[in-house]
Amino acid sequence: MKHLDMHTKEKRYACDICQKAYFKSSHLISHLWTHSKDKPYACEICNKKFCRNAHLTRHLRVHTKGKPYACDICEKRFSNPYNLTQHLQKHANEKPYACEFCKKKFSQHTFFMKHLDMHTKEKPYACDICQKPYFKSSDLITHLRTHSKDKPYACEICNKKFSRSAHLTRHLRVHTKEKPFACDICQKRLSDRYNLTQHLRTHTNEKPYACDFCNKTFSRRSSLMNHLRTHTGEKPYLCDICNKRFFRHDDLTRHLRTHKKEKPYTCDLCQAAFSQRFHLNRHLGTHTNEKPYACDICQKAFSERSNLTQHLRTHKKEKPYACDICPSAFSARFNLNRHLMTHTNEKPYACDICQRPFSEQSNLTQHLRTHTKEKPFACDFCNKTFSRRSSLTKHLQTHTGEKPYACEICNITFSQHTSLMKHLDMHTEKKPHACNICQKLFSTRSYLSQHLRSHTKEKPYTCDICQKAYSQSSTLNRHLRTHTKYKPYACEICNKSFSRYPILKRHLLIHTKETPYACDICQRPFSERSRLFEHLRSHTKEKEYACDICNKGFSKHCDLRRHLRTHTKERPYACDICQAAFSERSHLTQHLRTHTNEKPYACDFCNKTFTQLSSLLSHLRIYTGEKPYLCDICNKRFPRRSELTRHLRTHTKEKP
Repeated sequence: MKHLDMHTKEKRYACDICQKAYFKSSHLISHLWTHSKDKPYACEICNKKFCRNAHLTRHLRVHTKGKPYACDICEKRFSNPYNLTQHLQKHANEKPYACEFCKKKFSQHTFFMKHLDMHTKEKPYACDICQKPYFKSSDLITHLRTHSKDKPYACEICNKKFSRSAHLTRHLRVHTKEKPFACDICQKRLSDRYNLTQHLRTHTNEKPYACDFCNKTFSRRSSLMNHLRTHTGEKPYLCDICNKRFFRHDDLTRHLRTHKKEKPYTCDLCQAAFSQRFHLNRHLGTHTNEKPYACDICQKAFSERSNLTQHLRTHKKEKPYACDICPSAFSARFNLNRHLMTHTNEKPYACDICQRPFSEQSNLTQHLRTHTKEKPFACDFCNKTFSRRSSLTKHLQTHTGEKPYACEICNITFSQHTSLMKHLDMHTEKKPHACNICQKLFSTRSYLSQHLRSHTKEKPYTCDICQKAYSQSSTLNRHLRTHTKYKPYACEICNKSFSRYPILKRHLLIHTKETPYACDICQRPFSERSRLFEHLRSHTKEKEYACDICNKGFSKHCDLRRHLRTHTKERPYACDICQAAFSERSHLTQHLRTHTNEKPYACDFCNKTFTQLSSLLSHLRIYTGEKPYLCDICNKRFPRRSELTRHLRTHTKEKP
């Protein structure tokens, strides 16, 4: 009968301010307090005030931890019956409230009633400026402040102003660190009810907001509104300084900080200031070095719970942050924010020295170190310093040998997550990054960036010793070792040292004789995957690397580099004994053996020794009968490339 009154009974008690009507006078009195801001019920513990006694009672349970309402199924306890009712519907997966207009179902009555308003409720209050209609006059008054820029609610601590009282209340929790709303499933605490509602949807996977154009669904109304702009092209957020427009308010807020140089997030320990909260959180870990949050699966430890939560998603393959514009999804919100800039092409952070623009503050900070030569990250093992924390992390794994990232398809392990993701692309053949100039596809953005330099001829990495410039930092690092003779990677079997870890790995295969990678076409075995890929191009005739001077094509980038030296006459590898210079490192290595008489490659059949691996392989074909070099014209096979080259001249009539 009470329920029927909702449909039939007259609402006789109306508010004089906003015209909202109620069945009971007591409900009207409670409502009037929202206008008067009179809050007669005060908490004796923290002095927080409430307009209703029921709200105070519920709040007191935050202090007393009182949870008198228990679930009969899982024995979980709750502070109020409403939360228990919501929780029970998760066990039943029940959605008892169905919309008669669109058949959509809801688990909670409040969501159902809000949804019905979309179909039935009249919006009599319209904005004179933009004609947007509203259900209540109070909502219209609040909306008008977005046009007038009126912000009557000021924070007494930092003087920041807000257009709504609710926004001020939410902001004050930044200062008080208060998080009164707790998730019943994982106990995570949140600063406002809206964030709690959004968080709960990560557990239930509920996405109640659907796009009318493409039927994509979203957990937040704001995400739907952002997505709709990809269909309409609307950019409603305008920068008053440079007139640039943005899809989202967050993008405008971030952009405005580039004009104001505003850094509202300050470290309490060293007063360093940051433009974004997650930059401050990352910085705080440099002071404490404390990592209290450990992963139960791989035991990796983190300084923040949020970082652990993000890490767990790598195990669960969970990606809750979806791009409104394209199908990409991410495990962390800051990765989504970074991705969104690829759509807007926004690069708001510019270098004061060379004016190069960047999409992120962190990238600008790293770039500035190329000017200042600052290397703030030091290795505790060997005291080597680095300009980036990520470079230090990579380097540390050369000491520890740790490879925590494993491929679920072939069980190969990797020291870095990025290496694993690159490797997975080999299984999926996914290449989402396209070059705008030649349309070539790449599996990672870094590969695309490297490729673009082949068009722009940009070489941003310069050697401080000889001023030679390179397009990639890795190539510069390799070059620097020719000056320092630094060879940190030693073979445990023969004590030979190497400047790079991949060269050591390749060398170890000489001892183990391991050739785990076989060609599917001719069954030729290889010790390295990269060598197999290079070999496969001999079957496909693919030559993706072209010389800019004579247009000759090559299947390997190293072959192109070697070929370019025939034009430049460059011979960067010099013998320390007789000063003879060579265009290739391998030629220098072979030459040095003329001084040492070293012949490290021995035949297992006759024990004959050779100075070069290629000479040993050619010799072995006497015993195996292998003829890997095929003539495309007459299909005749040869054991050596030189014999094939000689034979081809009989077809072309070429005289050497």
